[in-house]
Amino acid sequence: MNKLKKANLYRSELIPISGKLVERYNRCLVKLGFTETKLTSFSIDGIGWSPEIAEEKNEVFYLNNGEANPHAIIITPLQKGLPIYNPFHSFDAELMKLVFRTHQKKIQDITRDSAICVDFDQNIDVFYEPLDVLKYKEVSINFHLIDNLNKARQEQLKLIEIFKKDNNFIDENIHQQLLTSAKKYGDLRNRNITLDSIIYTSDSFYTKAFGGIYLLRNFITPILVFESWEAYQEAIDDTTYDVLMFHILQPELITQLKDHFIIECDLVKEVTSKRYERVKKFIFGEALKETQHSVNDILEDKMLFKSYLNKLDIKNRKKIMSVERYLEKKNIKSDIKIKDIVDQEFYFALHKPHSSLRPNHQDLIWKLLINIAPKDVLFWYWYDKEDFYENFKTWEESKKDWVIETIKNNF
Repeated sequence: MNKLKKANLYRSELIPISGKLVERYNRCLVKLGFTETKLTSFSIDGIGWSPEIAEEKNEVFYLNNGEANPHAIIITPLQKGLPIYNPFHSFDAELMKLVFRTHQKKIQDITRDSAICVDFDQNIDVFYEPLDVLKYKEVSINFHLIDNLNKARQEQLKLIEIFKKDNNFIDENIHQQLLTSAKKYGDLRNRNITLDSIIYTSDSFYTKAFGGIYLLRNFITPILVFESWEAYQEAIDDTTYDVLMFHILQPELITQLKDHFIIECDLVKEVTSKRYERVKKFIFGEALKETQHSVNDILEDKMLFKSYLNKLDIKNRKKIMSVERYLEKKNIKSDIKIKDIVDQEFYFALHKPHSSLRPNHQDLIWKLLINIAPKDVLFWYWYDKEDFYENFKTWEESKKDWVIETIKNNF
């Protein structure tokens, strides 16, 4: 991953945590019911997730109490606007934006000497079966301070009222209680540290529960798309709900998404796009095995591209050039079918969210399309970084160079 790090493409916006912040972070972990980290320094993203702690605990989603109970830790106002590198839900970034938009000033005040545990409560204590994700409606975002700082403030204010009453100002016992509270928590009189709960209403989303499920509920009929074959098999036996269900690798899914005006594909337009060139080159790169030249040079040099294209077997040549071959034949014979000429995975990779969708739905559908046919390295990096990172490790070195340059040139 060193190449990605040098190019600032690998978790480059994490915040370093050390010193007293580590102690506060550990107190949050304990308050949420987890064990402390033994690390003396680590880094966190916008939701408070740390890749180093995940590695230490050998648990990617160590901030979850089961798949139905995710949490966040806010330890510094610098987390505002940071990426969430391994979200459990596609709306996690929206939740954190809502948190900072609602409580930014209070967060700045509280994190001067404390930290905030965030509980995302969708009123589901535990998942039992895949179709439980249909119960997701409203998410209540609740806040808990370490040391129960808000409770300490109430007690301090109560002591002050007692101090002011009658002749209590000469009571040394009350003096001592006030001093003890002030030494431990500071002067809390003028601090506004009450964080009211926030309600977030979910619509369509992706969750990593049950191996990964897309719930598309804003369309003609609710659609569930499963990444896990086992979860899909379990769900289709459940007749409780009236929903359409697909496994992500079923070709029928693309047809259904087009019929619902969720995705679209105009090959005539797509073939002139930069995205088409990226997909085509990536598929070509997959077909290259032992080469005299670097993969990067072959994909970027037109002369080498043609040379190596002609060295491939006829099956791979037809696959790589299938879109252009189809459009040529279409001009001659109008009734020719796409499926008879264009490679299925190539064709799927050229689809895009329907232009009528709202921006947040477009992002969700881009992620779904990338998971169906991961062939556009730029969108793969944008919409599913963790999966991109895992696959990046397996690629040939000069192919990695091409991928990095392709991403950097399109930012």
